[in-house]
Amino acid sequence: MALNFIPKLLFVLAFAAFSAGARRSELELKETRLSLFFHDIAAGPNFTLIPVAGIAGKLWTFDQFGTAFVTDDPLTETPDRNAPIVGRGQGIYVTSGLDGRNTHVLISIVFTNKKYNGSTLEIQGTSKQFEKVREVSVVSGTGQFRFARGYATFETYLWDPATFYSVERCNVTVQHY
Repeated sequence: MALNFIPKLLFVLAFAAFSAGARRSELELKETRLSLFFHDIAAGPNFTLIPVAGIAGKLWTFDQFGTAFVTDDPLTETPDRNAPIVGRGQGIYVTSGLDGRNTHVLISIVFTNKKYNGSTLEIQGTSKQFEKVREVSVVSGTGQFRFARGYATFETYLWDPATFYSVERCNVTVQHY
């Protein structure tokens, strides 16, 4: 009877060792760097950014304390507005500095391209909106970016005040499992 038990025990031990090895490789920390372009359209019939709240009697502008914006920007790998869309930048901006210089950002980068489809990166932090390069935190992620942490920088690539169209370059560096 003891001899019948040994092959089963060896199988269980071998399976446990294989499973532990598979888990170990899943837990190796990876670093991913991405460069994406947010296409903000703040006017016209196809707007992707709109103010939704602010101080009564004041203009709801980017530099007015208390103004909240909602966004759903297309994201591309290049600054060309006709480039294939790789995802959406969906979230909220609130002008949080009394002097209008800081904006609190809560953005989800929702990937729709083949490589990262269904994965997200969550961005949060204070953006010093009149500086050339603004840095915010990447606080989490899902899918291929599960447990992500890192940072993202934003720079204005193009701004057309006549059409209220801008392109923001977003460079993301994240560590994830």
